[in-house]
Amino acid sequence: MNSAYTPSVAASQSVSTSTTSIKNLPINLFGSVMGLAGLSLAWRLSGQYFGIGAVLGEAIGIFAGLVFILLTLGYLTKWAKHPEAVRAEFNHPIASNFFGTVTIALLLLSAVAAPHSQLLGQALWVLGSVSTVLLAGLVVSRLLSGNQDPQNAVPAWLIPGVATLDIAVTGAHMPMAWAAEFNLFALAVGAVLALIFYTRIFSRLVHQAALAKGMVPSLMVLIAPFEVGFLAYTNVFGEIDRFASVLFYFGLFLFVVLSFKVFRRDVPFTPSWWAISFPIAALSNAALKYAHAQDSTVLMVIAALILLFLSLALLVLTVKTLASLFSGKLLAN
Repeated sequence: MNSAYTPSVAASQSVSTSTTSIKNLPINLFGSVMGLAGLSLAWRLSGQYFGIGAVLGEAIGIFAGLVFILLTLGYLTKWAKHPEAVRAEFNHPIASNFFGTVTIALLLLSAVAAPHSQLLGQALWVLGSVSTVLLAGLVVSRLLSGNQDPQNAVPAWLIPGVATLDIAVTGAHMPMAWAAEFNLFALAVGAVLALIFYTRIFSRLVHQAALAKGMVPSLMVLIAPFEVGFLAYTNVFGEIDRFASVLFYFGLFLFVVLSFKVFRRDVPFTPSWWAISFPIAALSNAALKYAHAQDSTVLMVIAALILLFLSLALLVLTVKTLASLFSGKLLAN
């Protein structure tokens, strides 16, 4: 069996017996940009629909962009100084999926930037879209090589497929003549990949050993296909129909169920905790959009509670990550 990928578990060890190096910067830390950008878009929606939080959303968006720039510079430095470490991550059957966090970050930042600079928003979307499709193709090609270890069917498998759905989430209003068909293509690829991967992952979680504690937060990724699917479907087809409602409500149901399994005191903090951020951000955006469309007080309260929970969770994760960085634990091995 291939070794389980539990990013930066070593970071919880004492730095007195560890060395700190950019070599240990984990690719999954780009999940922080996904979560922060998603939170920015959620507060922007709150401002648009309910007149609360628009300025906060723009501020968080700027912060997300700065975090992306710093992480990109850091990872490029890692690539230049320790190319073997980057190759090891990229060739790992589980870690390789987290490269999708980079492409999703690009797509979400395109939506964050678009109201301020159409050119920047379009450039980020095109770059993110092309890299997302290429990564999805590579991941599928690897899986079809055969002899895959069933233990590697973990929630992170969904990231490349969900990334493809995010093309349609962020590209519905792109002005290029080819954008509409490309969004349909992305929706088709993402939806079918999510369906296939989800079935296999669910079977592995039911019938085989439980995930290592370092990977428990990634369980929250299981809600992403439904909430991102809701956003992609409604953006492409321009309406919230019964099928969209089914996607939203099942994702909400899963969020409640998985919360009791993920938010446990015995799961130590590592960068892998950022895996909770984007799925819940997608849920928050979907809940705000759905509540506004249905004009339901109950749904508005639910959307508000999810947004506040997401904001608090990302604040805690940001503080813990910065504390880990400045203490030297984040980049320790």
